[in-house]
Amino acid sequence: MTTSEPLLEARDLRKTFGGLTAVDDVSFTVDRGTIVGLIGPNGAGKSTTFNLVTGFYDLDDGEVRLRGENVADLSPEERSQKGMVRTFQITRELTGMKVRENMHLGGQDHDGEKVLHALTGAPSAREREKELEARAEDLLETLGLWELRDEYAGNLSGGQRKLLELGRALMTDPDVLMLDEPMAGVNPRLTEDLLSMIRDLRDDGMTFLIVEHDVEMIMSLCDKVIGMHNGEVLTAGPPEKVQDDDRLLEAYFGGEV
Repeated sequence: MTTSEPLLEARDLRKTFGGLTAVDDVSFTVDRGTIVGLIGPNGAGKSTTFNLVTGFYDLDDGEVRLRGENVADLSPEERSQKGMVRTFQITRELTGMKVRENMHLGGQDHDGEKVLHALTGAPSAREREKELEARAEDLLETLGLWELRDEYAGNLSGGQRKLLELGRALMTDPDVLMLDEPMAGVNPRLTEDLLSMIRDLRDDGMTFLIVEHDVEMIMSLCDKVIGMHNGEVLTAGPPEKVQDDDRLLEAYFGGEV
């Protein structure tokens, strides 16, 4: 169920690199408890938009609002502490640490409204430690990484590293989880399991913004899809509306938009 105020809002985002306008007055909203997909052909500006929202690029103009608060001047770390957590297309695990140790690093507290703790209140330090250990074990089993828990992260395959990064992000119990190409390099069987897990987390109140090249997957997963082209939002709405938008089809397959 969503509220009248969006959990995350981008307002008139703009970014230029030299003489190139990469993002031009991009605006969209992400309602609480929904999965929103950001798509577009190569060069559409979706990755730049994603980096602007998460704080890895500085805005030239515009606002990023989380629960109504403008966080545009906050660092990525500060945004994470407020409940906005992201993964990366190229994973950033600590290769010299074991898988279980990487997972435990993700179990930090933040100031947001936690999905898992909203009804139970703040646990004691000892209870929190036990809870994090149990959560790490559950996630490692769900992600198919339990047998590799004592392996060094640097020895994992590319797909396994993607799973570890997703698990580490989930350990933070974010309010909004920002996923950058989450299924790249993950085998099809496990991809289906992960998609099911994302839907279940959405049903439990978690919010997602996903950048993904697999349009078919986005259309089947998301409650709302934002289609970009040439640095602008071309179309936005339910998947069934967006996938029939002639302008987006032309942007992907050629022709004047």
